[in-house]
Amino acid sequence: MEKIGERIKKIRLEKGLSLEEVHRKTKIHLNVLKAIEEDALVNFSPIYIRGFIKIYCKFLGVDPKDFIADYKETKPSPAMIASQARQQNPPANKQTKPAKPIQLPSIKLNNPRVISTIKTIALVVIVLFLTIWSIKFTKFVFTKVGAMFTKHKQAPIVEIAQKQEKKPAAGKAQKNKTQAQPAVVKNKQPHENVAEIRLSIRAKDDCWMQVKLDGKTVFQNILKKGRFENWKANDKIELSLGNAGVVELEVNGKLISSLGRRGQALKNILITKDGLSTSR
Repeated sequence: MEKIGERIKKIRLEKGLSLEEVHRKTKIHLNVLKAIEEDALVNFSPIYIRGFIKIYCKFLGVDPKDFIADYKETKPSPAMIASQARQQNPPANKQTKPAKPIQLPSIKLNNPRVISTIKTIALVVIVLFLTIWSIKFTKFVFTKVGAMFTKHKQAPIVEIAQKQEKKPAAGKAQKNKTQAQPAVVKNKQPHENVAEIRLSIRAKDDCWMQVKLDGKTVFQNILKKGRFENWKANDKIELSLGNAGVVELEVNGKLISSLGRRGQALKNILITKDGLSTSR
């Protein structure tokens, strides 16, 4: 009479299934499947054995009752009993040695070499920190100094213009009178020790102008609002303005706030070492 394991194995082979495929589908361990087919399940409880057989039979498509009802617990052979006894109770003469604990290398902080290494690392970190800080500080200082220099360079004309605007009412009346008759502006007072002629122009609004230095045209364009330019000449500077009322001039260090009315065009403005003169 065929045993349960032989019948199950025969059904598996008839279906063309391998133990590995049964293991993948049922998640039963290969050793357990082999033990079922060899009727060698001796180390499991009968409850677990019936459960494994039930799962295996359902996978093969047979009724588990036809196999579990006839199942009888297989008695282990003397050889299997002796093998299990050796595994559970090893011989007394063979003493198992305890595993040696893993020892980590200890670091002694009082070691001169360790102390020297720590000091070196700390010194390197401090030097790097100071270097980065000094670079950032230097960059900050240069940025501030450059901004201050640029502001100082642009300040004179603006400050002179503000002082000119703050003159008392009498000065404003005189200024209005000058603007009403801008045809001739002369400054014939000689400047002592003037080696060259200096001209600075600031535009309070867009103004077309032409500038000639010693007879050579160096600028012929629109000076945008808020911009200023500086020129130098040896003998003379010839200036033409398309909107005389929107420019401020500084000739050889002397401020001239306006040469005419807003929208008035002036040509042939002559600037020499003696001063500035215009013709009608």
